[in-house]
Amino acid sequence: MKTYHPFYILLFVLPFVFSSCKKEKEKLPNIVLIMADDMGYECLGCNGSTEYKTPALDRLATDGIRFENCYSQPLCTPSRVKIMTGKYNYRNYEDFGYLNPNQITFGNILKEAGYSTCIAGKWQLNGLNRNNPGNQDVTRPNHFGFDEYCLWQLNHTRAEGERYANALITQNGVDLSCDVTDCYGPQVFADFVCDFIDRKAKAPFFIYYPMVLVHDPFVPTPDSPEWSDPGRRYEKDTAYYADMMNFTDKIVLQIESKLKEKGVWDNTLFIFTADNGTNRAVISETSYAKVKGGKGLSVNTGNHVPLIVSWPEKTKGNATVDNIISFADFLPTFCDAAGVESSKYKTDGESFYSLLTGEDTEKQNEIFIHYSPRWGTFSHDRWVMDDTYKLYKDGRFFNTSLDTLEKNPLLDMTREERDLKSRFEKILLEKENEIPFVLNDTTFNITY
Repeated sequence: MKTYHPFYILLFVLPFVFSSCKKEKEKLPNIVLIMADDMGYECLGCNGSTEYKTPALDRLATDGIRFENCYSQPLCTPSRVKIMTGKYNYRNYEDFGYLNPNQITFGNILKEAGYSTCIAGKWQLNGLNRNNPGNQDVTRPNHFGFDEYCLWQLNHTRAEGERYANALITQNGVDLSCDVTDCYGPQVFADFVCDFIDRKAKAPFFIYYPMVLVHDPFVPTPDSPEWSDPGRRYEKDTAYYADMMNFTDKIVLQIESKLKEKGVWDNTLFIFTADNGTNRAVISETSYAKVKGGKGLSVNTGNHVPLIVSWPEKTKGNATVDNIISFADFLPTFCDAAGVESSKYKTDGESFYSLLTGEDTEKQNEIFIHYSPRWGTFSHDRWVMDDTYKLYKDGRFFNTSLDTLEKNPLLDMTREERDLKSRFEKILLEKENEIPFVLNDTTFNITY
């Protein structure tokens, strides 16, 4: 019998091993996370809006999965820190507009897992607002795991340049020259994302697009008649909020269309959500009530946000899910989708991957929220909530489905309500014992 030297056997086997590894890598889903800025649950047609036109998002909700109970933080930076790191704010939200470089984000984890990564849109994490160390570091997005970026508020403050007409944008370390005659920030970001898809479609990629829309100032979009007059492009009026909602929907459609054009839509985990509730100056008409924005507040309109998920290859579609979802849950969900072992990351969240694939419908009963805004005059607080009830750390207990503005704490309770309150109290006590509220209230006093 003829024998072969081990070296030749290795030469024969290795190509198949590498081919198999490459094939497995190619099977990983692409992940696209789009997060609107200041858009409450009530703003989408699929969630009851009768005022704004969102046909692309409404169709995605019909074809995919619409979540009824997703809760962010009530303010932008706390939400960004939480969704990127998968941790409660009491662990790592140190200051408004800042994410400490000692943190690990979903960008770092997915890059290590073999993904090409990019971020476009609003950054607001270098520490510009309080002049934190390193706030001029234009490599900070790379440090947090993003190969490429196109961002507003990286190393320039809002006072130096706005986000819409003639936007001040930094792309991969270079400030873009944005001609006032044709530049619209949200379109620049969307085009950057689509270009990234064009170049990276043959291997798994992760795109995080924290939009600048629909944050104030409420101004015309290129689809508004007023845009034709350059002098009116920063004309402020809440009436333009509807135009901004429409343009948001248009951008979502643009990115969806690019994914389909490149033939990768079916194996893309595509997610749309928002960082917090609608601006309080905006009142939206819905099929059930007029809803006043609650941005910054602890009432549910402050952090009840839309969540739509599409993944044609995995999800059955045409589904509505009432499971309660926290912003801490996104990172572990992405890790499950990418096959990342849980031992490689730390999170306070629970993956909702099984809800997407239909493997399991076990319900997360409640979520805990620590909120220390450190911005404006917003109150600091902690609470536990489910889709109907909420308990604050001071003992106020509300039925939020009946008392949406939380005016009347429950005093006369049923046995079931008393039992639920007792369970919520135990969770709050557990969190208090772990990290007392005073250590992460108006200032961050936790040392690692």
